[in-house]
Amino acid sequence: MKIKFVKYILASLSVVTTLACTDLSENTYDIIPQNEFYQTKENVLQSFVRPFGHAYWLCSRTSYLFGELSADHYMTVQREEHWYNGGEFFRLHYHTWTIDDWYVNATWEDIYRGIVQCNSVIADLKQLDPIQFGFSQQEFNDFIAQQRVLRAWMYMSLFDLVHNIPIVTDYPSSELPVQSSPKETFQFLENELKEALPNLFVKEGNGGNGVNQGLWNQAGAAALLARLYMNASWWIDEDMTAQCETYCEDIINGKYGQYDIAQRWDAPFDWNNDQCEEIIYAFPTSFGGAHWGYDYELHWQVAPFMSMPYFGFTDWGRCNPKYALQPGLDLNGEEYAFDNGKPVRKFMKYPDDIRLKKYRNLGNSTREGMFLYGDLPYTEADGTVKYVRSDNDAYQRYIRDQVGIFQDTDPQSLSPNPSSGKETPKSAMAYGDQNSGWCLIKYPIYRSDDIGKIEADYAVIRLAEIYYYLAEIKFNKGDKAEAARLLNYVRRRYYPEGSTSLYSEDGSQLTRQELLDEWGREFVGEGQRRRVLCRFGVYNTGTWWDKEPDADNHTMWVPISRTALGANPNLKQNPGYPSLD
Repeated sequence: MKIKFVKYILASLSVVTTLACTDLSENTYDIIPQNEFYQTKENVLQSFVRPFGHAYWLCSRTSYLFGELSADHYMTVQREEHWYNGGEFFRLHYHTWTIDDWYVNATWEDIYRGIVQCNSVIADLKQLDPIQFGFSQQEFNDFIAQQRVLRAWMYMSLFDLVHNIPIVTDYPSSELPVQSSPKETFQFLENELKEALPNLFVKEGNGGNGVNQGLWNQAGAAALLARLYMNASWWIDEDMTAQCETYCEDIINGKYGQYDIAQRWDAPFDWNNDQCEEIIYAFPTSFGGAHWGYDYELHWQVAPFMSMPYFGFTDWGRCNPKYALQPGLDLNGEEYAFDNGKPVRKFMKYPDDIRLKKYRNLGNSTREGMFLYGDLPYTEADGTVKYVRSDNDAYQRYIRDQVGIFQDTDPQSLSPNPSSGKETPKSAMAYGDQNSGWCLIKYPIYRSDDIGKIEADYAVIRLAEIYYYLAEIKFNKGDKAEAARLLNYVRRRYYPEGSTSLYSEDGSQLTRQELLDEWGREFVGEGQRRRVLCRFGVYNTGTWWDKEPDADNHTMWVPISRTALGANPNLKQNPGYPSLD
């Protein structure tokens, strides 16, 4: 289904419904009326997959911008003349975003655009006769259930960020909606997922999703219910971990299909991860097709400028290093004293972790390591060894777990001393260069002659998340031994046999901080971090690099944009942010 899925997404892009989603009134462009568009079985499939393509594109809005940049792992520092952008990324880091920031409005509008696409498909499918198009009623029921789950995933993403949101399921919608209470939204999500689940198919056999990668099944819906219940503590101030525990155990025990933790750490992110039995849900990716995970905001912007010769990938232009990992060392080479953040140092706590190897392509669509750091050598066609330099060719790159104006500082020096004379003693968002911060290469950037180049599907839900939910629940109940066993079942792939880095059987090393750190190691760069910090109660109160605690907790929720408020007078601004009155 991977190839077909991508093909249908691309074909469906010629039939687009664009909606002004701040008021949810219908504005159509280049629309073929329903009774004229639905002529063949392929037309039905084109309509069905259109929201999936949009949802994949959404990941950069919800996963990286707020999910990572407002948390304690990722940063977008000013790199000399690059990435200041009017301070918009500083505001994400400092939690000082405004109702006029583009990403505040874009997150709202883009998610609602996807929601309305789902509403449209559901409304159409309910009116069509499946037999006329070569489908059974059961297949149509599955299509509708998948749209409901996809819509719930989008609503959950917005609920997680904005909290006070309207719920709209009608298409077309003729009235300006009002916001539901958080409890009402939570109940809507719970009901949608529970009602859709029995109409979805169950994964068959061992291994990955295979041809069904990108389709919602019963395990996917159950995993979203587990996510919903696990975060009820801060979404609606209710403890629903008992319900989460039940769904987690059912998923692990195979009630919704056979899944297991991959033996290789990189298998869930590799080019053939449609064969990985750890993946519960992922958006399919294909070179030359749907590859938004690579060329829009995500993987392509985690690698250094001019680093393509290092990877051996030459099909596209140079990388654009928007994202890097926050530093663990100050400008004297000393580790920062705060508990949160410092992702590299948290990995180095267990030095035999094979992920700590420098990322390197090994040929034949294989790799080792998860990080880029230090210098980046590559070999020219004539055998000459060169090193990746800055984009203006001013200095050779030497990537550090620090932020400062290092430029051509000797790699042996821990303090910046560039010959340009621009030395500064500060380590802050405004004082970075192209050596600042390790790069996370979780999804491979294989060589241009590798069959797996730009093919890794974007993992949205992995079985590891279910294990970590269950471990957190056991830990909070005081059962550290069972929490350690569950975590070690995932962690064992990162360390050599007999490693002392695995938790002891009694779980005595586990503390709340260690559990939070372990969540960070497992899901670094996957858009989970903000949500985890909120659940642990440190998103607003914690300290990390260049980030002091917030004055209060109103920044737990993102504001509603000026555009959205102006388009719909029924909307009320979130507490702590300015309204239009």
